[in-house]
Amino acid sequence: MTRPPRLDPDYRRGGIRPRSPAEMLEPSRPPAPPRKGNARTQSSPLAPFIRFGSTLFTLALAIMLGGLGVAALIYHEFERPGPLEIARTVVVPEGLSSNDISELLEKDGVIANRWPFMMGFLAESRLGPKKMVLKHGEYLIKPHASMRDIVDVLAEGKAVQYKVTIPEGLTSQQIVERLKAEENLTGAIAAVPAEGSLFPETYGIEKGMTRKALIERMQEKMQQFLAAAWEKRKPGLLLKTPQEAVVFASIVERETGRPDERDRVAAVFMNRLRKGMRLQSDPTVIYGLVGGQGPLGRSLTRADLEQKSTHNTYQIDGLPPTPICNPGRSAIEATLNPATTNDLYFVADGTGGHVFSDTLKEHNAAVSNWRKVERERAKKEAETAPAAAIPAPPAADAPAPAEAPKAANTAAPTPVRKPAKKAAAKKQPQPPQQAQ
Repeated sequence: MTRPPRLDPDYRRGGIRPRSPAEMLEPSRPPAPPRKGNARTQSSPLAPFIRFGSTLFTLALAIMLGGLGVAALIYHEFERPGPLEIARTVVVPEGLSSNDISELLEKDGVIANRWPFMMGFLAESRLGPKKMVLKHGEYLIKPHASMRDIVDVLAEGKAVQYKVTIPEGLTSQQIVERLKAEENLTGAIAAVPAEGSLFPETYGIEKGMTRKALIERMQEKMQQFLAAAWEKRKPGLLLKTPQEAVVFASIVERETGRPDERDRVAAVFMNRLRKGMRLQSDPTVIYGLVGGQGPLGRSLTRADLEQKSTHNTYQIDGLPPTPICNPGRSAIEATLNPATTNDLYFVADGTGGHVFSDTLKEHNAAVSNWRKVERERAKKEAETAPAAAIPAPPAADAPAPAEAPKAANTAAPTPVRKPAKKAAAKKQPQPPQQAQ
């Protein structure tokens, strides 16, 4: 018995009946795709904005990646060792901009390219914790210093330091002449500073520093040190103001070059002031003759001691009106803390020091010993000197030579003549002639 052909499912659901069993066995065709027109009509209204945003994001990402690449390249150039093979100094003149400085460094061969230097400097200046400025001066650049190293050196002002030494005991005029001769300083000095206002010391300076700036620095240092020393002064001093202390210290400074003796020299002059005696200091006589020019160039004579001037302490009472030099640290400290002694006299001992005495008898003995040492020294020098160096005897009509050098403070100080102390003043010993 033959089975009837299987009907198409579409036929069961009301579809078209196949015309033959062969047609019934053929596979059904897939449905046709939807029309494109219908798809457009179904798109979201935000689609154009989404596509635009996607384009912008892609472009921003490309720019960011490119910027990161450039930044990495600049960072590499900024951090890598520089081209210098040996250390050298670079002078950055005042008034140059950061761009001018980078160009100068490139021309000098300190950096390979100025653009990474400028970009790195701007990044450090604007993104760093504080604003940076490239300063002028003379700088020592180490071998293979990176751009970052150079920026740090110039921004911190780590310029090459030179030293200017101002010895104790110079006058302000002498100090000005020293500063004028210093090649690393610039600028003129309008006026000589007041005597005693400059602090003697070794100062570190930078090439191109102005002389005016250094003088102001020395004056500030003197004021600071003097104020601190004045607060620590010994009680009961006869000095009323810090300025009087500078005047007194300038005399102590010029009387001895030995720091270990300055407190005793200060005690001698302080004791003389207490007894109403004149100081009778030879350096004050010299200052009264030549002012701030410096040394006299010859020995003092009795006529010099008798010549009246504002600073001649053989002729005036008390302290001179101004300092006679710029005293140093040791002299100021000795002035404000003199030794506790009864000494009234001192004279050179022939070995660089002094012999101190509190009586005229002891002082005259010390003077005699000093003269003996001087005679022996002169005799020895004459014996060892070449014959050609021995001066010929003066002619009969030649002027008389100047008096022999006077020993420092060999004379007994002349008492100050004050009406209230007239009786006491008459008892003071007069300077012996042989001690002059």
